[in-house]
Amino acid sequence: MFVCIHGQQLPAAVSDDHSLADFAYTFSPLVEETALNTVVIDVEGCALRFGSAYELATEISKQAKLKEPAGLSCRVNVALAANPDAAIYAATYFKGLTFISAGEELNALGELPIEKLFSDCSPKSKVQSPKSKDEILETLRIWGVHTFKEFAQLPVAGVSERLGQDGLKLRDLASGKTTRPLKLRQAAPEFKNAIELEYPIAELEPLSFILARLLNQICANLNAYALATNALQVELKLEQGARHEIKLNLPYPMRDHKVFLKLLLLDKEMHAPPAAVIAVSINCEPVKPRVMQTGLFIPLAPEPEKLELMLARLAKLVGAENVGSPELLDTHRPDAFRVKRFELREKKRSRANSKQRTANSKQQANENPQSEIRKPKSTLGFRVFRPPLRALVQAEGGCPREISAWNKNKSVHGKVVCVAGPWRTSGEWWRKDTWARDEWDVAIKAREQGSGVRSQGSESANVLYRIYRELPHGSWFVEGVYD
Repeated sequence: MFVCIHGQQLPAAVSDDHSLADFAYTFSPLVEETALNTVVIDVEGCALRFGSAYELATEISKQAKLKEPAGLSCRVNVALAANPDAAIYAATYFKGLTFISAGEELNALGELPIEKLFSDCSPKSKVQSPKSKDEILETLRIWGVHTFKEFAQLPVAGVSERLGQDGLKLRDLASGKTTRPLKLRQAAPEFKNAIELEYPIAELEPLSFILARLLNQICANLNAYALATNALQVELKLEQGARHEIKLNLPYPMRDHKVFLKLLLLDKEMHAPPAAVIAVSINCEPVKPRVMQTGLFIPLAPEPEKLELMLARLAKLVGAENVGSPELLDTHRPDAFRVKRFELREKKRSRANSKQRTANSKQQANENPQSEIRKPKSTLGFRVFRPPLRALVQAEGGCPREISAWNKNKSVHGKVVCVAGPWRTSGEWWRKDTWARDEWDVAIKAREQGSGVRSQGSESANVLYRIYRELPHGSWFVEGVYD
């Protein structure tokens, strides 16, 4: 049995999207929203709560008269029938409460005008082409058919020959013999979950079971809608009204509850809440999942899930500020950088752009055939020592004259035969770690240094180094060598 609820004039607060459907959900989870003011309910299985189907329809009519939020604050038409289309026509065109027994559909709907058959109250079973509707209605008027009953009495073979399959569908609607499942209204997906605990939990192991239960349900919803998430927010309600929040920003969209659980446990070990937990809520932002296709001869890269777990374990050992990818800072301080969160980025490159760049490069090469020949004869390179070599420098008048520096892998010894500098750089005087140093380029005879570095060219027997002196504490360092 099916119950249709139709409201002719709903209040402004109720006429919003899905409001009438929300009222129908209080009686049954199987609801079809036919129109903005018309819904159909499948009452199968509701007898244990409301009694018979007629009692359910009566209760709906009474409940709708109540004020919000329990009711709709208005009168509605309620119809009960064996198929949804008959219930829709009865609730739309008959006022009050209408009960149609199985097999009595034609007797109840037979006197309705044939024009009512083409209304928009049941679009799921109607003719889709407007032109066909007008042609069929004009044909029925020529035949002298004016009511549902007169249309239902026409022979099936004659209707099929003259009106086709659309005519047969309309004849079944007029006779009340349609059979179709409800097109259920899909509730808005929610990707959050919460639970209140019976007693406070202060240990990690019992809390992990609660988190696993909530994460399993959220990931199941993500899989059902073919989605993933790259942001997970957990809120722990503690004793005495305090709250503790955990936010996970993932580099790639994921939906593996095991990975989420391990990341949350690692974060909780690093930042333990100050009190016992009495409630847990988890919320995530749904996004499209990661789509990646590799070639047949390209080795598979590590999975982002495993990489994220490894980074979380490292952050637990050495601190979150010491794990990530280096980023150069916009400053004049030498080798200034910071560690930011590691993120994987996909480079999207279209074939059309690559072909266009190849064609442009070929065209430029043809136009300028000598561009590839014009190359510099020699290039001066600089190899940086990391870390720089701590040095002992003998200076005269502030100018270096002899250098002695070493570590496990290399050493620099010798007298300075040529020097250029100094060049003083300094900055960030307002900070405690202010920096200032003098830099020199010095040449040392190759035979007097034991670093094993080849000199530049055979014409010169000297090796060129970059050295500097830290002004705050007066220490000397060898920064690198020129090749």
